[in-house]
Amino acid sequence: MMLTCPLCGATDTGHFHHDERRDYHRCRHCALVFVPPDQWLGPAEERAVYDQHENSPHDPGYRRFLSRLFDPLRERLSPGARGLDFGAGPGPTLSVMFEEAGHPMAIYDPFYAPDASVLVDEYDFITASEVVEHLFQPGRELARLTDMLPSGGWLGLMTKRVTDHQAFMRWHYILDPTHVVFFSEATFVWLADQLSMRVEFPAADVALLQRR
Repeated sequence: MMLTCPLCGATDTGHFHHDERRDYHRCRHCALVFVPPDQWLGPAEERAVYDQHENSPHDPGYRRFLSRLFDPLRERLSPGARGLDFGAGPGPTLSVMFEEAGHPMAIYDPFYAPDASVLVDEYDFITASEVVEHLFQPGRELARLTDMLPSGGWLGLMTKRVTDHQAFMRWHYILDPTHVVFFSEATFVWLADQLSMRVEFPAADVALLQRR
């Protein structure tokens, strides 16, 4: 069966790994590792997994976790810069942290904050924490987010990165059935080039892309 990479659209893909639940393929063009579409969860099953999340802005541990993205991105923003938290989840927290720092925020989540009108505006920065690994069509979604940024705008992403095959085989990240695409540093470098952005890796699991 010929598979198409959900990020770059290439058909030059190869089998990368198999476990008792799913298969994982890697694109030879952009290095994305992905689960084939016939092994994705349906919307109801996906929502049921997300409903189990207990993230909250009142949880100091969760705030510390998000600070890996929040701190380096905040350092790069102008005072009052306006942002969008894409994929905010059932307990929006990153948006609260930026609002506390003086940045007006909008939020969007297809399940918990589905007002798509916020996706036609322009923002100085957009965040997506633990989101991109869930995207069925990451190429289309990330291009859309980039189009919502002005020149110099920032796209802040947090997701764990693929390193090598041996580590992937033992990786807890692939055990979540809602995780269907897996980025490596090389994938982010490829993505930045395609979107006319520059990319930085200021912290573990964090990629900051700035629109040229």
